[in-house]
Amino acid sequence: MKNKTWLGLIFLAIFTVILSGCNFSSSDKKEDEDKKEESTGTDKTEDKGEDKAEESAGQVLRVSASAEIPTMDSTKAHDGVAFNVLNNTNEGLYRQDENNESILALAEKHEENEDGTVHTFTLKETTWSNGDPVTAADFEYAWKRVMKDAGAYNYMLATAGIKNSEAIMDEEMDADELGIKATGDYTLEVTLEGPNPLFKTLLAFPTFLPQNQKFVEEQGDQYALEAENVLANGPFVLTKWTHEQGWTMEKNADYWDADNVKLDEIEVYVVKEPSTGANLYETDKLDRTVLTSALVDQYADNPDFKIEKESNIVFLRFNHGHPVLGNPEIRRAVNMAIDRDGLTDVILKDGSSPLYGVVAGGYYQSPDGEDYRELNGDINKGTPEEAKALWEKTLAELGETEVTVSINIADSESHKKVAEFLQAQLEDNLPGFKLDIKAVPFAQRLEIEKGITYDLSLSSWGPDYSDPMTYLDMWLKDGSANRMGYDNAKLNDLVADAYVDTDLSKRFETLLNIEKILLEEDAAIAPLYQTGTAILIQDKVKGLVKHPSGAEFSYKWTYIEE
Repeated sequence: MKNKTWLGLIFLAIFTVILSGCNFSSSDKKEDEDKKEESTGTDKTEDKGEDKAEESAGQVLRVSASAEIPTMDSTKAHDGVAFNVLNNTNEGLYRQDENNESILALAEKHEENEDGTVHTFTLKETTWSNGDPVTAADFEYAWKRVMKDAGAYNYMLATAGIKNSEAIMDEEMDADELGIKATGDYTLEVTLEGPNPLFKTLLAFPTFLPQNQKFVEEQGDQYALEAENVLANGPFVLTKWTHEQGWTMEKNADYWDADNVKLDEIEVYVVKEPSTGANLYETDKLDRTVLTSALVDQYADNPDFKIEKESNIVFLRFNHGHPVLGNPEIRRAVNMAIDRDGLTDVILKDGSSPLYGVVAGGYYQSPDGEDYRELNGDINKGTPEEAKALWEKTLAELGETEVTVSINIADSESHKKVAEFLQAQLEDNLPGFKLDIKAVPFAQRLEIEKGITYDLSLSSWGPDYSDPMTYLDMWLKDGSANRMGYDNAKLNDLVADAYVDTDLSKRFETLLNIEKILLEEDAAIAPLYQTGTAILIQDKVKGLVKHPSGAEFSYKWTYIEE
């Protein structure tokens, strides 16, 4: 983080995420899940499911998770599994509601000064699960701890515009100088560098949760590693945690809104192999499980089969320093040569949909209620004939007759299928194009991208927060999420403008123009598809809220119809 400009600092860590925003390992959430699908479920997991099924009755929800919880420390968590548990056992100033909007949670009142730089929060009088009061000091302690320990998501405080966060990341100021202070037991003051249109939205993200300083320090290096080493102040309490097998969350009777929480218990089982999850579902040991494309045909006629639209995107990165792929018209021809309908409908079959933009459709509306994706439409969509003509013309101008490149992919089942499809499409539709597939372990794929030592790279991205900017600021010059050597000064300037513009209509127009520069002007990447998930879910499960960004699930409004 050292010695970066203000602009670069704010976005530098965006690639670091959840298994889903957020982001790179989050954004590569689908890749991580694909890797885990190759693991084998254990008999121990299945036995546990049988025992729990006998105990389960009434308002008990039984779901699966693809991996163990790495940590329950909100200042260090950076993956989807941890975010889900934190979101349901803890509560911050705001939380996402059933419509994915940020609503007041522990904050009873939120006031701001005339220029939008000083925000004052009045807290509800609530308690931690050990009986201690939740105070404004708990927020001040936790947020400063994020900066002090250089947590994986410390950039979110800079994205929110909190005063001095950038200087702290650059080690020019101390974490204690962060623009947050408790001015009373239940009064919190947060100062921003300037007005920030994303501030309220970001406050629902798990990094902004409070922590009980006395408890954290008493636990020392054991904090957040076991169920007894964490506290809750949200709808549920983590009561059991059997590592690599699963965990249990029980209703928090002392939660301020407990009357509206219907579930008594949530049983979560670590299921690494989807076929194991399907078997557990068929034997009534799970109420919801995720299927892979290999299982879709088997369950497509099952009344419990559902398709869920996701906000993650999958796309091709180009090495902009490559002698041929560095040409925007070559990149445009590659975009136009790919049959995305065939990819999603024939190869994936999991509810994924063709994508001709970098911002996912169906989640991000203008102030007038119009969908971002519909407003900007399909960019670089063409026919194989148009692709061939542009390819041959541009290749001749470059003095080339054929090109051999490789594609860098993670060694997961789905990525191999996608790469093989792309290989056939590009070699058939672009004369002289030869594509070699290089499958490597997931972590190595990321390292290859960081070094930009690839020709093409199959990548994915999941949003951290509910705003188009979470897809658009990836492409800033020298940003870690860029990973292509791409640079457009106009795009950089527009991103900077959108971060401080409080005129929401004007800002949305700027967000539309950022994508146009990226794709219409530069054809900088090749968007492929917006992900979907095929699931089995019991009809008795009602009110399960799935969010497109941040923590994936909220169980606060879920209930079992009896």
